[in-house]
Amino acid sequence: MNMKYSRQRAAILSFLQSRRDHPTAETVYTNVKEAFPNISLGTVYRNLNQLAEAGMIAKHSFGVLSIDHFDYNTSPHYHFVCKCCNAVIDLPMAYSDFSSIDAEASEGFDGLIEEHRLYFCGICKHCLDKDSGQA
Repeated sequence: MNMKYSRQRAAILSFLQSRRDHPTAETVYTNVKEAFPNISLGTVYRNLNQLAEAGMIAKHSFGVLSIDHFDYNTSPHYHFVCKCCNAVIDLPMAYSDFSSIDAEASEGFDGLIEEHRLYFCGICKHCLDKDSGQA
């Protein structure tokens, strides 16, 4: 996908590059709006989707969360989703190729399995510390 240069898109990409917390479109909008007061939420959504389609960022949809999160890191890696605060955190572990799972799941299945998604859920350290009164 060939995209024309846009200062707004460049600002969105720069914002994502500075983050490791997988922000939502609303978070991106709130922050980019400081530099571009007339930018609309729709413009942010459109640009995020275009950047994801171009492979420049990753768009993650986690089943436990009802909203998409965006990641500048497009390399394969695992995520942890906190069920208390909804934080999305990169897990520092080696990425494994589980393509054999796709083949195994395809046995006896009449459809076409193209991929699977794996993420971990639980409670992050911040929420654990907060609950124990250490925050």
